[in-house]
Amino acid sequence: MQPSVFYSNASSYLGPNGEPPLSRTGFIILSIIMALFTGPAIILNATVIIVSLMHKQLRQPLNYALVNMAVADLGTAMTGGVLSVVNNAQGYFSLGRTGCVMEGFAVSLFGITSLCTVALIAVERMFVICKPLGQMTFQKHHALGGIALSWLWSLTWNLPPLFGWGRYELEGVGTSCAPDWHSRDPHNISYILAYFAVCFAAPFAIIVASYTKLMWTLHQVSKMACLEGGAVAKGEMKVASMVVLMVLTFMISWMPYASLAMLVVYDPNVEIHPLVGTVPVYLAKSSTVYNPIIYIYLNKQFRKYAVPFLLCGREPLLDDEESDMVTTTEASNKVMPS
Repeated sequence: MQPSVFYSNASSYLGPNGEPPLSRTGFIILSIIMALFTGPAIILNATVIIVSLMHKQLRQPLNYALVNMAVADLGTAMTGGVLSVVNNAQGYFSLGRTGCVMEGFAVSLFGITSLCTVALIAVERMFVICKPLGQMTFQKHHALGGIALSWLWSLTWNLPPLFGWGRYELEGVGTSCAPDWHSRDPHNISYILAYFAVCFAAPFAIIVASYTKLMWTLHQVSKMACLEGGAVAKGEMKVASMVVLMVLTFMISWMPYASLAMLVVYDPNVEIHPLVGTVPVYLAKSSTVYNPIIYIYLNKQFRKYAVPFLLCGREPLLDDEESDMVTTTEASNKVMPS
């Protein structure tokens, strides 16, 4: 089978004489690397979803967003991850123009939903712990509304390329597709700039603002020598630490990709080595494996159910201490005025 030829933008990653972006060995190495990330991502995110459905104790409103993130990351791994493994193993993108558009749309939809969910988690934690609205109860319909908004926001900004504003094209070494950062068409540039502003910059600003407020509040609490409900404060600190770690790993994964995209938009003549152009792409896709690892191993209650599930029912030697998440969730769901 001959490789599909529709790379108008991939020329940025070809050598000076038009040689292939990578050798056959290089493509195989990329395929193996993606397989090492994609396999665990599928297993761990599926575990988060299945275990949450199996055990009522995990189905708390504050956990809905985490499960939504697992759904989005699983979608990214199943579309972008699996297809990257297959296409790199072949050395070219084998699904044709329609396949490129569909893959680019699916990966972008799931990826931006996951990013929006990170922002949603940050806002939820900030409202529950910092209590800016005084007495309120964080309920199921609040959680579901936030989840619906994250999907609607992502869908709104990833549909336009299907209707002529922007487009999906091959990226990196030509084995995966994404919004076309390379085209100098004014309509495409306007889409990319708007996309960057509302799908990367805006969620990142929300995340930074929410966690700045949250960390300041926890800092003020920790300064109090005697605090009624100190155990709750300790539990909230652990939950906040877990979510902050999730945010940091997510942003470390996605910021290089966003930065490279903006660099290409502002300077389309920049020369980018194939590996330099590919590393941020695969680093972004590898983020799908980090969140479930953090969630499983930093939450005693969740680990109590997830680890035996992964080990096919075997009970490892776990700490029987009741999870701090229970204390935090019960106390946080009913928020009293500051």
